[in-house]
Amino acid sequence: MKDDARRLLGSQSANLPLERIRVREKFGQESPAPLIEERGAVNYLNVKSNLHQSLLDDLDRRNLIGAGEDQLAELVQDFVDQAIDSGDLPLNDAERERLTADLLEETLGVGPLAALMADPAITDILVNGPFQIYVERFGLLELTSVRFRDDDHLIRIIQRIASRVGRRIDEGSPMVDARLPDGSRVNATLPPATIDGPTLSIRRFGRRRLRCQDLLQLGAFSDDMYSFLQWLVLNRRNILVSGGTGSGKSTLLGAVAEAIPRRERVITIEDAAELVLDQTHVVRMETRPVNIEGRGRISARDLVINALRMRPDRIIVGEVRGAEALDMLQAMNTGHDGSLTTIHSNSPRDALSRLETMVLTAGIELPSRAIREQIASAIQVVVHVRRYEDGTRRIESIAEIVGMEGGVFQLQEIFQFQRTGRDGKRIIGSFEPTGIIPRVVDQMRRLGLEAPIDLFQRRTP
Repeated sequence: MKDDARRLLGSQSANLPLERIRVREKFGQESPAPLIEERGAVNYLNVKSNLHQSLLDDLDRRNLIGAGEDQLAELVQDFVDQAIDSGDLPLNDAERERLTADLLEETLGVGPLAALMADPAITDILVNGPFQIYVERFGLLELTSVRFRDDDHLIRIIQRIASRVGRRIDEGSPMVDARLPDGSRVNATLPPATIDGPTLSIRRFGRRRLRCQDLLQLGAFSDDMYSFLQWLVLNRRNILVSGGTGSGKSTLLGAVAEAIPRRERVITIEDAAELVLDQTHVVRMETRPVNIEGRGRISARDLVINALRMRPDRIIVGEVRGAEALDMLQAMNTGHDGSLTTIHSNSPRDALSRLETMVLTAGIELPSRAIREQIASAIQVVVHVRRYEDGTRRIESIAEIVGMEGGVFQLQEIFQFQRTGRDGKRIIGSFEPTGIIPRVVDQMRRLGLEAPIDLFQRRTP
C-alpha cells in the first residue's frame, strides 16, 4: 500500500496549472462556478483524489470494499499514516490533519456532500450530475459550488449509500429509494433512467424534529388551530393531512401526533421510516421493494393489513399512495379511530378525489358512490398545508367533511390562512376561523365531552 501511494503521488504535484480550473458539462457549457481557484487547493484536491483512488484499488484487490465501518476506518487511518510517513505528500500540516477525515468521508460517507449535510439550514440537496448541485435553504433553491470529480465519482457515492441499506443500483436497476443513518430520505437514478447522467436527491429532516411549539414560532399555524387539532386527536377523530411535495406534511403529522396519549399502542407505516414520536409504545413498519431476484416486496397494503392484527390503538400511515387506501379506510371505519395519514394534493377537495382514485386501484369492484360514502364516514377533518412563494410552510385550510349530497363531498372550512399582502419577499397574512362550529364538536358535546366552542368565533379587527 505504501508503494502504491508513493507511485501515484510521485509526479502529481509538479507543473500544476495556475489558471482557474473549470469543468465543462456534457454540452460544452462551463460549470456555474469555478471549482478551484488557488494552487494550494489544486494540490490538496489532486493529492486527495489520487490517494482515494489508490485506497479503493487496494481495498478492491483485498476484497475489503464491503467491510464493516470500523474496519474500514482503521484501514483508512493506516493508509494515510503510511502515505504521510512516505514524505511524498506536497501538503502543509493543516492539510495533512484534514486528509484522514476527508478520506474517511469519501470512503464511508457522502463525499463532497458532507459539508452540505452538516448545515442544519439545508432541507434538500439536489445533485443534477457531478457539476450541478442545488440546495434548498429556508424554502428557496440556490446553486452551490460543491462538485464531484466526474460521473464515476458520483455513481460510487450513490452505490455506497444504497449498499449500506441493503439496496442495489446499477444499469439493470437504475433507480433506488433509501435512507441515510440520520433518517434523511434518498432517491438516486442512473442512466438510462436519467439521460444526462446520475442524479441524487436527499430530503433532510434536521438533527431534531420540529415540534408543535417550533411550528407555532415559525408561523405554520395559530394557537387556536393547534388547540383544535389536539382536541381532535385526543377525541380519536381521523385526520387526513394533504399538501404538495415539500409542503411539510410529514412534519405536521409528527407534531399533531404529539397529542396521542402515551398509554396507547401506535403503529406507523412508511415507505422510509422518518417519523419520530414521543410515545414509547410505538411499532415502526417500513415497506421494501423487490430484491434482485424479483422477490421479497413488502407493500404498504401488506403492512396495513398486518397492522390490523397487531392490536393497534392508532395506525399512522406516513403517506397513502395506492391500494392501501382501501384498507386504511376500512380500518378507520371498523374501530380504529384516531388514525392519521397524509396524501399529495392541491386542495382538501382534491385530496378526497385522489383518495377515491387510489381505492379504485385496489382491484375491488365498488361503485364510486360507495367509495365516497366510505371516505366521508372514515375521515372527519382534512388539514391542507402549503409551501408559499416566500418559502414558508403554513396550514392553508382546515376543513371538515360533513357528508355527501348528490354524490359530492360536502366540506365546510373551519380555519383558513388569509393573505393580506407582502413585506418585501415575505407573504403577510393571518390565520382566521370562519365562524362555523364543526359538526364533530356538536357530536362530542352530545356525548358529554368538553368542546372548545370559543376557538371558532370570528375575531373583530
